[in-house]
Amino acid sequence: MQPRKHILIIVENLPVPFDRRVWLEATTLHASGYDVSVICPQASVSPAPHEVVDGIHIYRYPQPPATTTKIAYAWEFPYCWLETLKLAWRIWRTKRFDAIHACNPPDTFFLIGRIFKMLGGVRFVYDQHDLCPELYLSRFGGRRAVYYGLLRVLERATYGAADMVLSTNESYRAHALARGVRADRVFVVRSGPRLSGFTPVPPEEHLKKGRKYLVCYLGVMAPQDGVDYLLRAVRHVVDVVHRSDVHFVLIGSGDSFQAVKGLRDDLGLTDLVEMPGRVPDSEVRRYLSTADLCVCPDPRNPLNDVSTMNKVLEYMTVGKAMVSFDLKESRFSAQDGALYATPNDEIEFGERILQLLDDEELREEMGRKNRARLEAELSWERTSRELLRAYAELFGGAPEADA
Repeated sequence: MQPRKHILIIVENLPVPFDRRVWLEATTLHASGYDVSVICPQASVSPAPHEVVDGIHIYRYPQPPATTTKIAYAWEFPYCWLETLKLAWRIWRTKRFDAIHACNPPDTFFLIGRIFKMLGGVRFVYDQHDLCPELYLSRFGGRRAVYYGLLRVLERATYGAADMVLSTNESYRAHALARGVRADRVFVVRSGPRLSGFTPVPPEEHLKKGRKYLVCYLGVMAPQDGVDYLLRAVRHVVDVVHRSDVHFVLIGSGDSFQAVKGLRDDLGLTDLVEMPGRVPDSEVRRYLSTADLCVCPDPRNPLNDVSTMNKVLEYMTVGKAMVSFDLKESRFSAQDGALYATPNDEIEFGERILQLLDDEELREEMGRKNRARLEAELSWERTSRELLRAYAELFGGAPEADA
């Protein structure tokens, strides 16, 4: 019997197992016969420097400060690179790995891949979660900026080092092909939730805080995520249309959490907009199962229009209708399960929320369509097959799982 292949997953953007996509990949690979180790930053929800969860070894380093300036954004790259390299070397000395599965951002991990390729012929897998140059433009602007040019160089170097590229959707795959990656090296592995792990629960009316309707947002709060657009849409609902029967819950955290909280208070929405921060999955299910509809306020920018939003798929899992700006990949995911507002028009976004709240029959129809589409095409049970096919091709055959 061949020894089990050992895969090292490295990720900087979120801690594991909080990073849902990375944890789904890690657990799927482990269950399919691979040994899996993960390197990631620490966080309050995952503080241990090392632990074993479901047979997966997780190694963590102290998280860098929140990224709010260009200088901090640049410093985050070398800091995480050095911390990751130290832990990778520690793991290598204990048990050598056969592949490094690098999740971006940042696009600097290709250097670690090349080091271990020289040491032991390790394969390098590029799991492209974000288009980093477009992420920079979406957060800071400035197409001619030095940082933007550097990010383009790093992305090309990462593609060049990769033995295999995992793209989250067809738009990202087209981006990789346009940068010169061979078609047979790019696999689309979408980030749909696992149906068995994200099931609805009975609604709890008290979560609406005495109001008729509950509207939920779930996701990261960074400058490109549009939570400020949502708050201005809520102000339109409250101050212009004079609706006081809607309670809003914004679940999540990120670099912009405090700024968003301050904007909420400045707009006089403190009593109407609840911001619990990051909460356990059990709490997420309670809120989403109670919600009358969910929202995706991601504005159109160079990144968002071609990115698949995890929140869209999670709303679909619990069978909820949603309001979204009209973005290419959001429309591909939700199709007829959402009402779409003109991109970046927060007034129209607020009007779409009210239109859907006032049409219970349409909300229920959209919710059914969303759940059915997820079950048929977009759940992790469906999309993970492409991950396993990619690794089987990388290693020249499927692994031998435990009996």
